Amino acid sequence: MTGDEQEIRALVETWVRAVHAGDLATVLADHAEDIVMFDVPPPYDGVRGIAAYRETWPPFFEWQRSGGSFELTELEVTAGDEVAYAHALLRCATEDELRRNPDLRLRLTLGLRKEAGSWVVAHEHHSFPLGQDAPAEADPA
Repeated sequence: MTGDEQEIRALVETWVRAVHAGDLATVLADHAEDIVMFDVPPPYDGVRGIAAYRETWPPFFEWQRSGGSFELTELEVTAGDEVAYAHALLRCATEDELRRNPDLRLRLTLGLRKEAGSWVVAHEHHSFPLGQDAPAEADPA
């Protein structure tokens, strides 16, 4: 594993811990000002910019406080000199949801670029496989 791959792995692992802890400042750290995120809940055309990205987190943190989990189970990183991507699987559900479907996993894909010598997340995509029961928080209905 290259130094860049290790750095990105550490960035993602820190981000996952921050999401789990509800630490908004650390969740936002290492994200580009012009980030684009496609998430499970709407808006369906994505969230653009760090301010809009910031606004997506308080409802998720509230859902977690009601018993939701956010746990990294798999992470792969590929890094070039200036761009990289990572894909991961996470346990993102309540205990009841995981009891009903133990294989339920959130899929995460990140596109990263180097800015001033440091890696930042420029694109973030969350999804559940079609046919799996997404956690209640992720269901826009």
